Amino acid sequence: MSNIKSLGDINGETKQTNKFETLDPIKSFPEEVTKIVGVADNTNKRIVFLSSKGKLYQSKRKHYHEKLKAFENLPPMKSIASGYDHFLAISNEEKPRVYGWGQNPCKQLGFNTNDKDVEKPTLIESLKEQNIEQICCIGYSSFFLNKTTNTLFGCGSTSCGKLGKPEITKSSVYLQKLHENVANVFGGHSDHTLITKTDGKLYGFGVNSSGELGLGHENNVLTPTQMKLEFPVEEISKIRLVYKLTSILTNDGKLYVTGRKQRTGFRRDLTEFKQFPQFKNNNTIIKDIDCGYELFVILTQDNEIWVQGKFDGFRSKKSSVIRKIQTGNNLTNELSTYNEIKCCDINLMFFLKSNSYLSQDLENLLKNGYFSDCDIQDIPVHKILIEARIGKTFDLIKKYLESNCKLNEIQDLLKWIYCDEMINFKRTNEILNHFGIQNAQKTKLLKNDLKQLLFDEQTSDFKLVVKNEDEDDEEDEEEELYIHKFILAARSGLFLNMFQNLEENFQKVKDYSGKSLETIELLISFLYTDELPITADTDQEFIKEEFEDIVEYYQLNRTIPMMDIFEKFSQI
Repeated sequence: MSNIKSLGDINGETKQTNKFETLDPIKSFPEEVTKIVGVADNTNKRIVFLSSKGKLYQSKRKHYHEKLKAFENLPPMKSIASGYDHFLAISNEEKPRVYGWGQNPCKQLGFNTNDKDVEKPTLIESLKEQNIEQICCIGYSSFFLNKTTNTLFGCGSTSCGKLGKPEITKSSVYLQKLHENVANVFGGHSDHTLITKTDGKLYGFGVNSSGELGLGHENNVLTPTQMKLEFPVEEISKIRLVYKLTSILTNDGKLYVTGRKQRTGFRRDLTEFKQFPQFKNNNTIIKDIDCGYELFVILTQDNEIWVQGKFDGFRSKKSSVIRKIQTGNNLTNELSTYNEIKCCDINLMFFLKSNSYLSQDLENLLKNGYFSDCDIQDIPVHKILIEARIGKTFDLIKKYLESNCKLNEIQDLLKWIYCDEMINFKRTNEILNHFGIQNAQKTKLLKNDLKQLLFDEQTSDFKLVVKNEDEDDEEDEEEELYIHKFILAARSGLFLNMFQNLEENFQKVKDYSGKSLETIELLISFLYTDELPITADTDQEFIKEEFEDIVEYYQLNRTIPMMDIFEKFSQI
């Protein structure tokens, strides 16, 4: 079963209903598609899906259930992007290649010798020598970022500063180098673009006629100009751009917007960022946001769906009003397992279940029972993890569960403990409420609970001995790191094999990787939390070199984009 489901105008016909009960499964995906990791659409009513195996599938929007088409003879892809009428994709290869297809009236596909439309993904030859790791589109323009040199390339429409180069006087241009010192680029169904630079600040350029760049005025911006924010860039979780709107979601679940009043929830156009008024004073935590050209969608931590714009059953003259979609209990419970939203231009949105790498690995641990030290209803479990998640002694937890819960209810609770996923939303919360845990999905995250166990001497059951090379000492000292065997075994094939072949009375082992103590500490922190605690004092170039082969040596889950994660946490 695929991890994606849809809500809305699935067959090109509007459902005139104000209440939705269930999400519709995407039944037409071939059997080999086990997970969708990307969705992109354009105003030409085409949708492209990217599977976890790197395959691209395209369909017309109103027929995607019946006429899903796979693109053949392509390398595996790792990301996709879409503009008004075109698509881009980057291959998942050691040296990524960039492909483009769709309509090309403004030269937005990056082909320096061809202005014609292109039906299927075609290699952009002029980028072959560039190490392009990020792509994005805005309207009839495209951007390509070489993260090795921090150089941004672009092509397409140039009007109103859409490429951020005032000296360009033509209405559209072929692919060329645009800007230096660029760390990330953000686009959408918009006419403006945001970038972060290597100085760690956020900049914007392009159309600003409704204040969508948050610069305090409504003049178009021809060159990258630093944006005014009331929060640090490192606190940004997601940026979504759409026509006349910029929306920013922060790590603590707050939503900030600027731009046209019909989009922001305010009674006037904004020229600076304000917290979205609907959720400012009620402590609502936003789980995810997304934009289509005519639609802005918000998914809250309480599994409510809020829409602004045109959507099934909510068409009205007041499309600027943000409204909550009425859902039955079935849909609310089902949404608890989904954490990402993708919305098309109008009347269609997708929900993706994208569990963290941490929860994926611990789910395998639960299934296999490696290094379990106790059980509940004959299910092998790990005492330290159970206690860390529930906050009570294991004996008390076990006694209550075995006396008051059915086997399937215990299994559902364990799914939450190990994977942060609720199957039976109501019953699992009732059990957690008994132990004094309220609003578990807001207050209890797996990575936060495991962070409390990190290097904790009191709860650890093993020591990893690592060389601590000190230039001032003639002999290297050894440092003992307190770890938990079951966590390292769940996340690393190397540690799993090591622990399985050790005698039971062994309480510590040396690390022979040759990596520095700082690198090993960062690795273990990632294994516990899916985060890298990189600070300004970290020798980032040295650590980056050491992380180059860390996935292979430690036999980590190969789907983990380790270098992408490193880049994310090093932009502070």
